[in-house]
Amino acid sequence: MKSVNRAKLDLIIAVTAFGTIGIFVRYISLPSSVIAFVRGAVGAVFLLFLLYFRRTPFRWTSVQPHWKLLALSGAIISFNWITLFEAYRYTTVATATLCYYMAPVFVTLASPFLFHEKLTTRKLLCVLAALCGMVFVSGVPQSGLPEAGEATGILLALLSAVLYASDVSINKFLDQVPACERTLVQLAVAALVMIPYILLTEDVAAMTLTPLGAVLLLRAILLVIVGVFHTGWCYSLFFGSMTYLPAQTVVLFSYIDPIVAIFLSALLLKEPLGWSGILGAVLVLGSTLISELPVRAAAETK
Repeated sequence: MKSVNRAKLDLIIAVTAFGTIGIFVRYISLPSSVIAFVRGAVGAVFLLFLLYFRRTPFRWTSVQPHWKLLALSGAIISFNWITLFEAYRYTTVATATLCYYMAPVFVTLASPFLFHEKLTTRKLLCVLAALCGMVFVSGVPQSGLPEAGEATGILLALLSAVLYASDVSINKFLDQVPACERTLVQLAVAALVMIPYILLTEDVAAMTLTPLGAVLLLRAILLVIVGVFHTGWCYSLFFGSMTYLPAQTVVLFSYIDPIVAIFLSALLLKEPLGWSGILGAVLVLGSTLISELPVRAAAETK
């Protein structure tokens, strides 16, 4: 049986890798929809082989009663990826990642309506702090209103956060489906949804006529890394570790993702945040982290 320490190591590897995906996407000169399709398809195939080599049968009986929600979740995932990958093209990886981490705020706001969870004073204050942080992340206090391209990137990243929050909410109703089967179906659906979308929105002939060479080879290598490593392998590590670790531990370790993204954005892409972005990062990440920290029942504000 996997030890708790091994599960923590797997989780650290997964969330660290998630923080690097923006760097890889920046260097893949393909439409975001194509990257999303490859990520879903390759990730699903990898998980299928993983089940095979582990000699674990795919449990259709656990999937079948929930196929509608699984299909909806997979479709949302595909457009979640597209909007996030497009955000990377318009704004910095750090800014897009911070906007994406507004997803817990959206889940918190929706929880009273969807799950009848109480919106406590602490959570409400954290939401307000995160929203204030988004103002600083946008750069308005430091540089005024963002340019059209920067604003587009921020809006796309926020839309991606809304989609991710929607997917998280749906998955709360899918806890009876085993993690590997659930992820495999969702990735497969995400890939299938992208096929008609790509055919309707992209010039497929132009992409297939790209001349062979170093650029195409690099693109293929990066796509395989994003599909196999960032999606298939890291998703299996992430969801596998959740079986052995408390949810609170998973939440805390997940904050490695944006920290890595911000660091690599500055180091490799030379995309400094500036004082406004740094303050915004502290407010967004700090408020969402505090919102998730456990408190004693007696101390929780009514």
